[in-house]
Amino acid sequence: MHAFDVLSDPVRRRILELLVDGEEAAGRISTVIEQEFGISQPAVSQHLRVLREQGFATVRPVGARRLYAVDPQGLQQVSEWLSPFERFWSGPLAALGTELARGRRTRRMRAEDPAPEEVSLSQPQEKE
Repeated sequence: MHAFDVLSDPVRRRILELLVDGEEAAGRISTVIEQEFGISQPAVSQHLRVLREQGFATVRPVGARRLYAVDPQGLQQVSEWLSPFERFWSGPLAALGTELARGRRTRRMRAEDPAPEEVSLSQPQEKE
């Protein structure tokens, strides 16, 4: 199975999102997926098995619990496949970064150096 075949399923993508911050118990994963997608626990287990077998997730038994985590091996395969295409977005992303930095700089400079008070032409100035 190709890496993108694994990632084409929204349930498997969501499972990986749940694992991005670290290990999660199979029970918690099943609960979230059952609530969000309305599928059974055995169906969630099948998705976890595909992720394990295709190198996207690891499992670590702790007593009766099974803790799942992201396995970078599968994601490395995706990254390698995408690398020839990076030129299509790396330049525009760099330009976006430059524009964002320019906007932050402009806002910071305006905040540090407020415009002088404007004199109203409609009201005569009082002399003291």
